[in-house]
Amino acid sequence: MANKTKKIITSNRAKSPAKPLKLKGKRIIKSTIGQPKYSERDREQQTAVNVKQHHHLDHRTSSSQPNTSNSDLIYGRHPVLTALERQRSLNRIWITSKLRYDPRFHSLILKAKENGTVIDEVEPRRLDQITERANHQGIAAQIAPYSYIDLYELIEQSQSVPEPVIIVAEGITDPHNLGAIIRTAEAIGAQGLVIPQRRASGITSTVIKVAAGALENFPVARVVNLQRALEQLKTNGFWIYGTAATASEPLHTMNFSGPVVLVVGSEGEGLSILTQRSCDGLVSIPLLGKTPSLNASVATGMALYEMYRQRWVNTLHLDKLQTNPWKKPV
Repeated sequence: MANKTKKIITSNRAKSPAKPLKLKGKRIIKSTIGQPKYSERDREQQTAVNVKQHHHLDHRTSSSQPNTSNSDLIYGRHPVLTALERQRSLNRIWITSKLRYDPRFHSLILKAKENGTVIDEVEPRRLDQITERANHQGIAAQIAPYSYIDLYELIEQSQSVPEPVIIVAEGITDPHNLGAIIRTAEAIGAQGLVIPQRRASGITSTVIKVAAGALENFPVARVVNLQRALEQLKTNGFWIYGTAATASEPLHTMNFSGPVVLVVGSEGEGLSILTQRSCDGLVSIPLLGKTPSLNASVATGMALYEMYRQRWVNTLHLDKLQTNPWKKPV
């Protein structure tokens, strides 16, 4: 007669594995005697308690810091002063008592308060907490998210000058580099910037800080498809020039006359193959040292200066001409 499988029930003290074990035709099953039984209602009540405790903890944590989820933070005297002068939409300003009554800020602070901006007079340590110990110089402001301009608007605005220059930045993920590019481009006279929506830095508080007020006078367009944007710029009469370390044409030998678009890439990868194919020409910056490449913002500044240097040379400045008073007229 064949042996039948017998069940041996053990107490809860013995630790058994998750799966039942078979030992010589016998099966060991973990006993449920003495274990608490939870109903579905008990589980729902415990879940509700956990959610309530988590929400209470989040509330206590968030209340100690300003809510910047729907806005951005800028700090430093020059960036905030420029934003006040340009009447940017500011939600809140944190300022020390010493700086609040400074002649440069006092009237602008009063005007911002009339427009609905909340003014908080705080101690420097509070500003250290808000800016995470950044160089705030005694003032910080919470502004609305940056308002990008449409590409067609940027093209229309740039046509107000005879030979406009627009920068296209591909893959610039470092906000410090992007801010430096904006500051240099605005200072030298460029008309605007185009950046991709994906895989690149947008206009953040760090970009605004590094740009040092240049964004108040410098439009930025954000596009979904960079190659399509370059084709649109071509259609409107722009010549597209890209910077590439492997390009055979040195920067100073290229003729940058007429409406120009300067395309710059990231330090690590440079311009993509698709973007290079969209360019009318590729230029390189000759380097004689052992360093193989330049910082993206530095390379952009050098390329922009060469463009405007050529235009300055071709412009006749009558007030700069030197005349010899002792030379007799012919």
